[in-house]
Amino acid sequence: MTGLDLAPAAGAAPRPRRILRHAAMESRLVARNGEQLLLALVIPIGLLLAHAVAGERFGIAREPFVASVLALGLWSTGFTSLAVATAFERRYGVLERLAATPLRRVDLLAGKAFAFAGLALGQSAALVAVGFAVGWSPHPSVAQTLVVVVAVPLGLLAFAGLALVLAGLASAELTLALANLVYLAGAALGIVVPPDAYPGWAEPVLRLLPTTALAESLRTWAGGGTDPLPLVVLSCWVIAGLALARKVFRWTS
Repeated sequence: MTGLDLAPAAGAAPRPRRILRHAAMESRLVARNGEQLLLALVIPIGLLLAHAVAGERFGIAREPFVASVLALGLWSTGFTSLAVATAFERRYGVLERLAATPLRRVDLLAGKAFAFAGLALGQSAALVAVGFAVGWSPHPSVAQTLVVVVAVPLGLLAFAGLALVLAGLASAELTLALANLVYLAGAALGIVVPPDAYPGWAEPVLRLLPTTALAESLRTWAGGGTDPLPLVVLSCWVIAGLALARKVFRWTS
């Protein structure tokens, strides 16, 4: 008769499983946050419905507007939600405690990246569905589709770098206030309001912003044109933002 082996066998789960479980936890926490859902879905869907009711009355074309709202949704998830969530995790010592688990710091960042990428994908699918429901009919070119496939991940990385810089330097309360103000500024300066609506001297400056670059990529895609220049702008922001985040981000408050 074989005896039972009751010896302790403690050990961490395999690294991929740890990262995926952390990503699932991050996703659940964001999904339960009413303010972040407001920015991610309620406001963009409200804008789409408002345009369906009165947009044509004000001469706002549907195709570029829906593309702009998609960019706004990605901006809210990639920057505002990530900055606020990370700042409060740092304030309450969550990051410090998680760093003491088998999760390495790079695992924590990878889990966050997977979580927010998944949220952005689900959010985009929901907004595209609402856009089609209100009559959106983009006619993209193959070349610009390839540009957008690269531009969206680059945009999310650029936004994430900026979010970590803000969350790593400012207090949680200040991050909350600034992140929401920057969200509104990004919406007004190039996302919902395109750069060509501003005076000629301001337009080149706005086109250098990562928010404008992503929005312009999506607007060009919806309109059937081709413009690879936003990829250059976004790549520069990714390099600068992530390098600065690595330098200034603090894991403890």
